Amino acid sequence: MLTADPPSSPLDLLGLGRKWEIEHGAAGRFEIRHRDRGTPYRPTTRPLQWGGLLQQLDSGFRAAGVTRARPLPMRWGRDTELTISAVQALDPLLKDGKPYVFRRGYLPQPVVRLTGERDHVGALGEGFLTSFVNISRIEPVTRPAEFTGIFDHWLTLLSGIGLHARHLTIHGRNAVWQRREVCGLTVHFRHLELPIGDIVLLWNAADPSCMAVDLGSGLERLAWARTRRPWRELAFGRFATAGVAADVLDAVRTATLLVGSGIAPAVRGAGGVLRRILSAVPADAAPLGVSALVRSSHAFWNLTSPMALPWPEVAFVIEREIHRHDVTSAMSLPYLGRAGATEREATT
Repeated sequence: MLTADPPSSPLDLLGLGRKWEIEHGAAGRFEIRHRDRGTPYRPTTRPLQWGGLLQQLDSGFRAAGVTRARPLPMRWGRDTELTISAVQALDPLLKDGKPYVFRRGYLPQPVVRLTGERDHVGALGEGFLTSFVNISRIEPVTRPAEFTGIFDHWLTLLSGIGLHARHLTIHGRNAVWQRREVCGLTVHFRHLELPIGDIVLLWNAADPSCMAVDLGSGLERLAWARTRRPWRELAFGRFATAGVAADVLDAVRTATLLVGSGIAPAVRGAGGVLRRILSAVPADAAPLGVSALVRSSHAFWNLTSPMALPWPEVAFVIEREIHRHDVTSAMSLPYLGRAGATEREATT
């Protein structure tokens, strides 16, 4: 049971020492920066592969006794059709007031969000993807003081991957927010001027004893902060220079996650979201197919959420959907089917 009333300010939770300076602003806003913040940042010259960065994060959590949880299914079907955040694992506790959660601990969770910032022509802004790996720690807690330990460990872990405290800005508002049945206090992190995540104390509005902490960042964002490589190059690798629009690369990358997780294109539901995402890919965007991009994306998603379908099947489903309204491609579909079968046989 909760041993104290929920706090009314994030500043009551952080437990920062004298090396940090707090600046108060309008509407209860605050910013906390390290007194040595003027030290120049030098991005790493030896960027890790995705698996290496995940291994460092995994080791950092494991050293603190935090167990890695298995990923949530991509098909959610509760408040959202798809899994959009690892915090959904806390729904029974926070939304229903039940004494259990679906997952707890360290959770590198693939998610799909259609809310990424876009420019005036509708293209995704720099730093945004429709799908990414939500690096999370989700923990039911019995007292707000547990938040402090989780927050402090996160600063240590960030330092371990090269994002030192002196280059961080911790900011938020001294206010409790409420969204339907859940209340919370949120603290955000920036590395220099780049947002890299947040940590939230959450509780059920009707029963504050149902309390949890949600720490969240993005694998791709953390890699971007460490290296400061051009975003498109970091997100899409060698395909960034292929002359294909970033939104097309993003759509195929996201579709690989969904199809590989067992979701097929459909009129509504999770399959309807998949169909909507692939509608951004014109039939002539990949005249030689999408196999190379699917294979690369499939390997990336497999690092955190083992795919239910092999990549040749995923490529076939995506190509078939892209050409669904393309009459001129109808005669090539049987050939694609045979090629997909041949590739599957070669991998077994």
